[in-house]
Amino acid sequence: MLPLLKTSWPSFVDEFFGNNIPGYFNEGYSGINAPAVNIAEGKEDFNIEIAAPGLEKNDFKINLENNVLTISSDKESKKEEKDGKYVRKEFNYTSFRRSFSLPDTVEGDKIEASHKNGILYITIPKREEAKVKPPRQIAIA
Repeated sequence: MLPLLKTSWPSFVDEFFGNNIPGYFNEGYSGINAPAVNIAEGKEDFNIEIAAPGLEKNDFKINLENNVLTISSDKESKKEEKDGKYVRKEFNYTSFRRSFSLPDTVEGDKIEASHKNGILYITIPKREEAKVKPPRQIAIA
């Protein structure tokens, strides 16, 4: 059997386009441009941090439906310069959507969110029965 040869594009393609081209030049790229997410479970709650530099708190939408927490953003910016004989127009569109299935042990109506320095913080409190209880000594009768 012949060995499988992998073809690669010349390095100038990577230098010019970078590694964010969906499908054609970068294997494994999913085509989804979603910000990085950290999820941590504490004794009292779950904490989600979403790194989204350049986005303000008003750019986010947070929705809870059927124990699915959906965080999304759609932001469009336009810039136009007119100088004598030319017009220069630039636009940028940023969009993402992330969904998380929440366990039944959380208080969905008490979820809180805040935004600071390009990071969206979401706190999801646990129900009382799901919180870690301190150990206790059981007497033997």
